[in-house]
Amino acid sequence: MIRTDAAPGAQPKRTLLRDIMRNKYIYLILLPGLLYYALFHYAPMYGIQLAFKDFRANEGIWGSPFVGLKHYTYIFQDQEFWQAFNNTIVISLSRLLFQFPVPIVLALLLNELRESRYKKTLQTIFTFPHFLSWVIVSGMIVNVFGTQGAINHFLSLFGIEEQMFLSNQELFRPLLYISDAWKSSGWTAIIYLATIASISPELYEASYMDGANRFQRMLYITWPGIRSAVVLMLLLSVGNTMNAGFDQIFNMYNPAVLPVADILDTYIYRITFQTSGDFGFSTAVGLFKALINFALLVLFDRLAKMMGERGIF
Repeated sequence: MIRTDAAPGAQPKRTLLRDIMRNKYIYLILLPGLLYYALFHYAPMYGIQLAFKDFRANEGIWGSPFVGLKHYTYIFQDQEFWQAFNNTIVISLSRLLFQFPVPIVLALLLNELRESRYKKTLQTIFTFPHFLSWVIVSGMIVNVFGTQGAINHFLSLFGIEEQMFLSNQELFRPLLYISDAWKSSGWTAIIYLATIASISPELYEASYMDGANRFQRMLYITWPGIRSAVVLMLLLSVGNTMNAGFDQIFNMYNPAVLPVADILDTYIYRITFQTSGDFGFSTAVGLFKALINFALLVLFDRLAKMMGERGIF
């Protein structure tokens, strides 16, 4: 018997379980990613309460006594914290200024190559350093710029005094930017190349017929086509401002360059594992850093939307 009391055009009610079973393979594909974020990003948030507690190992996180903003009082009175904070800001802003444009320019130049095999070869060469760990890259840098490295050996052949490149505070930061750009630009350029590939070839054909040269096509077709991707990558970089590259700096810095190389992440590492082991204090610094990153991300997201871009939120 067919029911006739249903409203015209009404759809059968679908439960959440029925939707999951109907799209079970899609959810299975999503499951590893969801588990990753649940286990390594959301579950550790339980430990954030350490920022407001005096941690005692025998009582655990939950049983440790609550101390309120005590750790933050110490943080803002610590001169080493402010030195690390200033270094983090300077290094991160310098990365945005000097490193961020590099993969964009690289992608635009690679896109102009017409020989397919040559283009793929260059892409492979530029992308390969991304897969090297900073332990390996820092070892290469030491072998090249160290006191017994290749450059000093070359200088000694001409009777020139050895240079302390890795212990020079003026040279250390530029070395950070150059080495990171060499390592990461090829990988990041893939994102822009994929965006360029989505631009309609008809636009290039029409501009060619109208007499536009390569630079004009790049300026009026390619750049507007990748602008949204550039803004998105810029937003993500700004939201990562307080993470100034722990892996790189930790493997490259030394006591001689500590005043210009010590960032918040290396500061947290030192006070957690090399000094008193105050987990509450280090958690407070980490939470402070995360809140600033979140505030910067929200602020620049709003600015991007004001300029007509989609933003993130």
